[in-house]
This record gives sequence, structure tokens and C-alpha cells, in this order.
Amino acid sequence: MKNRLRTWAARSAVLVGVASVALGMLSTAQAEPLWPGGPDIPGIPAIIPPPPPPPAPCTAQGVKACLRKSTNEAWLMDDGRTIYGPTRISHGMPGYETPAAITKVAFKKPYHWSTMHHADMFYAIFFNGDIAFHVGPVDLPSHGCIRMTEDGAKAFYDYLEPGDIVQVIE
Repeated sequence: MKNRLRTWAARSAVLVGVASVALGMLSTAQAEPLWPGGPDIPGIPAIIPPPPPPPAPCTAQGVKACLRKSTNEAWLMDDGRTIYGPTRISHGMPGYETPAAITKVAFKKPYHWSTMHHADMFYAIFFNGDIAFHVGPVDLPSHGCIRMTEDGAKAFYDYLEPGDIVQVIE
């Protein structure tokens, strides 16, 4: 009887151990790498923090939003430091070019209906006349506006205020 009890207890312990390992494998812990590109060890923070984002190319005094048309990228800046980006954008197609300029945010609206192009413009931030940042397909050129991903447009909308400086470079 004692041997049967020991055998049953041993088999139960093995079964519980196997089940614990299987469950543990289903929910592996995520961790930061010890150094960029290094191993991930759960519970241990990174030894070397990831590199800061590359600096934005705009140099105008007090610029808050920077757009580079040649690479279809945009950044948010504060005192010359990049605080967001780069984020993907698209800009004006031939005949509707977005001009290189240093200008200011005129106004912003969480939703705007374009009467010129009969289109929704979510997170619209107007600058340089009727040109605006807004959500739109970044893989297609626009009629002059700056199309952004939803995350990018929301970040720009939340950060920029009327009067903030926008620099558009080639």
C-alpha cells in the first residue's frame, strides 16, 4: 500500500511539474535587451539605454514642427531637441507642391471637412494658408497638405498650438 501511495505521489508530482513548465512556456516574460541588439533577460533592465532618436534637420529658431519632403519625414521639436519622430508623411504632388517655408500654425480642428477636395481631415492643423497636417494615406501624394499616420497626426495635434513655428525643408 505504501509503494502504491509513493508511486501515485511521484506520478502526480511529475504531472504537476510538466504542466507548470508547459504553462510557463505559454507566457514567456518580455524584457529589454541588456544592450542594443543584446539578449533579453526577464526582470533585468537594459544596461545601455537605446540611442536617442536622430536629430531633426530643421534649424529655424523656435521651430516646433519640422518636415523634410525629400525623405517624407516629420518631427516635433522643443528648444532644438527632437521629442517625437521621425514619422512618415506625404506631401503635395506635382502641380500641388507643398512649398518649403517657415510659417506658423494658424488654427487646428479635431475634424475638418475639406470643401475643396470633399474629404475628411482628422486632427487638422492649418499652417501656410490652406495647407494642413492631417490623417491620410502616407503612400500617396496630396493636393498640398501633409498627410500623416493617425498616430503621427494625433501627436502633432496634441503638441502644436496656434502660433507655433513650422519649418518645411526640401
